[in-house]
Order: sequence, then structure tokens, then C-alpha cells
Amino acid sequence: MRADRVELPSGVVVEDYFVRESRGFCVVFALTPDQHVLLVRQYKHGIGEIVTELPAGMIDEGETPQACAARELLEETGYAGAPPELVRTFLADPTNATAQFHLYLVRDAVHTAEQRFDVTEEIDVELATVDEVRAMALDGRIAAGSQVAAALVALAHLGR
Repeated sequence: MRADRVELPSGVVVEDYFVRESRGFCVVFALTPDQHVLLVRQYKHGIGEIVTELPAGMIDEGETPQACAARELLEETGYAGAPPELVRTFLADPTNATAQFHLYLVRDAVHTAEQRFDVTEEIDVELATVDEVRAMALDGRIAAGSQVAAALVALAHLGR
């Protein structure tokens, strides 16, 4: 977090304009060989609820976004697949944060290992059809803005 002194075009000066600095995060749209999408369900303390989303996580220091996508998919789901393909990079919250998030597509994801999530995580893995994921993104069952955007952009990228 940093505090900037900002002078607006109108001449108004804002002292202590707080900006969150971050390396950003990755969201992974992973498809199995039979065209199911990997989803995770986990508790999010900020809202005190269990949410459904695509696998995702913060980029570690010195890590590339592509490596982050592969790591998060494996850690959260135990699945791995073809090398992650960058679909698009988004601005996470340009008003007061530097973070970007990177959407990756992983094809041919198969279960290869046990989950290895952080001590603060308890994650259930679900498989859904492409049509189910679209419906979930549109009806609110996938609710985080970044997740909805990622799901719908990935589906458009796939022509689905």
C-alpha cells in the first residue's frame, strides 16, 4: 500500500490517495479432455461464504503469470494439462490498485496429483459443462466480477 499525493486536472489536490500495490493474479479456465471445466468451491472470509470460481491465485515473487497459472491449477485441483495459454490480461481495480489479472486457458487437464493448498484453504473441486459455466456466470452462482469476466471471455475465446 502506498499513499500518493494527487493533483486532479481540476487543480484539486488529494492527499493520501491510497493505492494497493501487487504482482497481480491468474485465473485458470481449465478444460478436461471431455470438455468439462474445472471449478473450485472455497470459503471466502471477506463475505463469510463458500463461493464457486475458477482456480486462481496470486503471482509469487519472481514467478511468471504462466507459471502461476500452472501452479495454482495443480495446487488447488490436483490437475495439470497442456501449457497455459494466455487469453487476456485485465485491470483488476484501476481506481486504487496496480494489480492486473491474467486469464489462462489450460486444455486437456487431467488429475495428476493430490491437492496442495495453503493452510488457510479448504477447496472442493467440481466439474461442470461449458453450458453450466456460462449459466453460472450469468445467474450469479459464479459471483466475483473477475471470475465472471474470466469465464465469459474464455468461453468467447473458445467460440462457445
